[in-house]
Amino acid sequence: MEIKLDPARRARAVSSLQAHFAREFDEPLSEFRAEAVIDLMLGTLGPDIYNQAVQDVRAHLQVKLDDLDGEVFAEVR
Repeated sequence: MEIKLDPARRARAVSSLQAHFAREFDEPLSEFRAEAVIDLMLGTLGPDIYNQAVQDVRAHLQVKLDDLDGEVFAEVR
């Protein structure tokens, strides 16, 4: 699975990564290298983060579905 960022989000990530390197490592990071790091992180961490998000949503929806009977149950006379 390939995870792609829209151009605006990718530009923010590049800028943030460049600022982080400048601040924390006192090292300039070119846009080319920042994009390479982002691509590496998306390829390495992206699928795990995606799968965790799917599991989190599934658990949240399951709680809501489990509570559905209590919310909409109508007594039969």
